[in-house]
This record gives sequence, structure tokens and C-alpha cells, in this order.
Amino acid sequence: MSTEGTHKAQARPGHPGDVGRRVSHRRRQLGLSREEVAARAGIAVTYLEHLESQPDVVELETITKLADALGTSMWYLLGASAPRPPGQAAPTSTPVLEDLEPSQCWAKVTPGGVGRIAVSTPDGPRVVPVNYHVLDETILYRTAAHGLPASAIGQQVAFEVDQLDEALSSGWSVVVAGIAEHLTDPEALEWLAEHADPGPWAGGTRQTWVRISPQRVTGRLIRTADLLP
Repeated sequence: MSTEGTHKAQARPGHPGDVGRRVSHRRRQLGLSREEVAARAGIAVTYLEHLESQPDVVELETITKLADALGTSMWYLLGASAPRPPGQAAPTSTPVLEDLEPSQCWAKVTPGGVGRIAVSTPDGPRVVPVNYHVLDETILYRTAAHGLPASAIGQQVAFEVDQLDEALSSGWSVVVAGIAEHLTDPEALEWLAEHADPGPWAGGTRQTWVRISPQRVTGRLIRTADLLP
């Protein structure tokens, strides 16, 4: 039984505990404490701790509050879009496209996560996902010394991050273009080893750090006209 009540609408995730895991992951990705998220969502800290650690049925109202507090969608927390590729929902009839200022672009990508690096290879252009970290408005990622992402070193590259909310027919995309450099400064590497999360999903020994110093930052946002302020 949910500790938030028994008479409101409830939602069961695809697997018990999925909502809690997604809430915890998103909270840590944003660098927020449980107290901060609970205050934003207007729920008890003890309930948030319970949700992150124990499988439970969660009320839709609570999921909506947590999604707002974490800057994401209810469907992300429910994992509703996980089984299929994104972008298959019907488009809105009243789309509004906006260009993002550089400061708005950095606000979108600064929490970190997974982006895509586009590099040139002898076989043609390639795009590969990487875990990334933002520091002083530069993009940092680590890879294996001989991996495809490491081949970007010394090249002009494009790095892209995006987010879609199909329920609201909205989304954004940010592209950072610049030269990829091999980061070798010992102090910087020591700091990154201690503070730069998340680590690469692929695991293994991936200690080659690459930094993209931006020459150009662009972004676009799409939303429906009825969501305009």
C-alpha cells in the first residue's frame, strides 16, 4: 500500500521498483538531495526514501509531482517509452519551433548523461553514444584508448544531446561543435576520476579523457502552441 494514500489514481510501472530507480537516477544525475526533491515535489522525505529503495505502487499524482521536480516527464519515470524507439507518437497540430540561446543550451546539457559524438573515419562519418560530463562549458567523456570515440581526438566534431516528451509533443536538441582534445593534465585527470559521474556504460578500462572545447553551440526546442506561457 502506498504511504501517500489509498483513494487516488495509481500507476504500476513495468517492473516493481522501476519508478524508484528512475527517480533515484534522475535525482543523482541532477546532483539533488532527497530533501531538495521532496521539497520541490511536496512529499515527505521518508516517502521518497521508501520509493527509491522498495518496490511499490505509486499514485499518478505523486509521479507527476516528481516528474516536475526532476525536470522530466511522467512517462520517463514510468518507463513507458523504453520498449520502442522514440519519436513514433503522432505530431502535434500546433508545433512551435524556437532557437535556444547558448546559455539555454548549456542549461539543458549541464546535468550530464548520454550524448552522441559524430566523428569522421576512413569508412565515412560515424555516430556513437557516450556518457559525458560538463565542466566550465566544455564537454568531457572518457573512452578506451583505441575506441571509436578516441578517434575524435584532433578532429572537428559535433556532439549532440536531446530529450523528447512524446506525451506533450515536445522536445529539444543541442549540438556542440568544436575540436576534440586529449586531456592529459594530471590534476584535471585526478579530479575527474573522483568527481565525473556517470562512468562509461560499456565498463572496462576506459581512461582516455576527451574534451570538446566549443566553437559553436546551437539548439532548438519544439513544443505545442498551447504550452506557451
